[in-house]
Amino acid sequence: MGSEGAGHVVAVGPGVSGFVVGDKVGCAHGLGAYATHRIIAADRAVKIPNDVSSADAAAMMLKGMTACYLAQDTIALEAGQVALVHAAAGGVGSVLVPWLRDRGVVVIAHCGSAAKAALVDADHSLHGPFADLAATVRDLTDGKGVDVVYDGVGKDSWAASLACLKRRGLMVSYGNASGAVPPVSLLDLTKGGSLYVTRPTLFDYVATAEALAQTADRLFDRMQRGVVRAVIGQRFALADAAQAHRVLEARQTTGATILLP
Repeated sequence: MGSEGAGHVVAVGPGVSGFVVGDKVGCAHGLGAYATHRIIAADRAVKIPNDVSSADAAAMMLKGMTACYLAQDTIALEAGQVALVHAAAGGVGSVLVPWLRDRGVVVIAHCGSAAKAALVDADHSLHGPFADLAATVRDLTDGKGVDVVYDGVGKDSWAASLACLKRRGLMVSYGNASGAVPPVSLLDLTKGGSLYVTRPTLFDYVATAEALAQTADRLFDRMQRGVVRAVIGQRFALADAAQAHRVLEARQTTGATILLP
């Protein structure tokens, strides 16, 4: 079990270059992170800067690199453009919002409750039912709508997200927290204003070693500059992994949960 993790190189296989014993590295590819030792393909490992802790790197690899490709590769938003981010207090959202703002993007954040919305430092931090969202977003954008919607919610937010987009806006549906998006009629995109839709996944954006390294470097740069940060709410010994899962299942966690061998 487990995908993302961090540690130090204890051995290097034949023919491998770019890594030496003692390097601090991270990985977010494949399964097997619940372990004291792990074999990783060299083209799936990234070097972690000395001033980024292994714990912080392990807590940020997946959601941080996801925020990176969403903010910079899926669409290259310019300063002054407007983005709507769903689940803005969640794992990816809490990284994506400050990342976008660091680029000068105007961010409208949406959360499921007032308490969560209060945690988000956005240009506009909203909460409430999806049925009311489009009207509020139109009011905030002088009736135009937003350039892009980042939606990790899925089924429950789909119609509201489309209704928030400006003409020729982009819908980025990157998650299914509420269930998969139902079958889509292309005519709905026409009616919404010649809209664009993409359903991306991280691993298509880090398919090569070069792309993976670049994405990780951009994440670590923002961690070093304090733009984004790892929020580790609880730490468990690897031997207590079952208890960690019980706590997760009971929804008693905050931030990231890490296992320490």
